[in-house]
Amino acid sequence: MIVLSAVLSAGLLLAAAVHLLWALGIWWPLREERALVRAVVGVAGAERMPGPIPCGLVAGACLLAASLPWWPGGGARQAVLLVGAGAFLLRGAMPWMRSWRRVAPQEPFARLDRAIYGPLCVAVAAGFLVLALEGG
Repeated sequence: MIVLSAVLSAGLLLAAAVHLLWALGIWWPLREERALVRAVVGVAGAERMPGPIPCGLVAGACLLAASLPWWPGGGARQAVLLVGAGAFLLRGAMPWMRSWRRVAPQEPFARLDRAIYGPLCVAVAAGFLVLALEGG
């Protein structure tokens, strides 16, 4: 379970780092803001990246999620891992929900959401579920 925990934490730390860059106004991996918005926000009509607060909150949530596999065993850890699994599973399912496609139809976000963002969230959910069920 150590390897699974390390892989989950590494991926979530990377996601946190990218969101922190965005919170600081550093557009990466695309330098042009509108292109980045089309790739990572996808909301119809959006032309600017979310501000520092929403990006910082997502970075903080990713940091918290990255720490979960390393919490001491027990019921609290198991419960938080299950809640985290549910949250990531919901986010992972969103690319295939019609209601989400109406909110975020912009390309290439819609394609990237189905091909990368959604499946990665489902993978994190599965990892959290495995860790929770292996004994908390």
